Amino acid sequence: MRVALVNANTNAATTADMLAIVRQASAPGDDITGLTAAFGAPLIADPAALAVAADAVLALASGLSGFDGVIVAAFGDPGRSTLAARLQCPVVGIAEAGMAAAAGLSNGRFAIATTTPALRQSIQATAERYGHGAALASIRITPGDPGVLMADPAALEAALADAVAAAIREDGARSVVIGGGPLGRAAAALQQQFDIPIVAPLPAAVVLLRRRIEEAAAGS
Repeated sequence: MRVALVNANTNAATTADMLAIVRQASAPGDDITGLTAAFGAPLIADPAALAVAADAVLALASGLSGFDGVIVAAFGDPGRSTLAARLQCPVVGIAEAGMAAAAGLSNGRFAIATTTPALRQSIQATAERYGHGAALASIRITPGDPGVLMADPAALEAALADAVAAAIREDGARSVVIGGGPLGRAAAALQQQFDIPIVAPLPAAVVLLRRRIEEAAAGS
């Protein structure tokens, strides 16, 4: 399949990092292209940046018509629904895919661990929009400035591990989504530390997008 990975922030290094994760999760022969938002913020950390990110994603729409599917790689899924209405191919958001995978793996009780406190309400609203409001046990957020934390991979992994442990211990979570595309490598490392499923949203998006592409082909 030919897939566009759309990074809704302006950080090209983040695009490259997420592209490597998606390619690793894809099948041999898949063609994955990364696109970076032309305007907005280098890190989407508050509702205003998320709103601008939606506009930045939609600004890329004219270059997405030749793909079999599109992944919107920001945890708020900015612009996903509007983009899906404009394109002929399936469009999947990483929050959509991560939450769906976690809900399926947890029998309906999952948590989200992430780094952006200002987006708590947006994340809650996203879960409710996708029908997971009752299944979402908690949103656990790491302390401190998210930009500073994400610049230190070891500290990021440790802080997310603490958040996951609290979600399991205090909230009864039976799976945890690591909430953010740039957190993908930490998500993979955390799975080795816990007995419950730790969902990395980028690989989950690859799985969901492939299924939707196959369903679209079967229905045509």
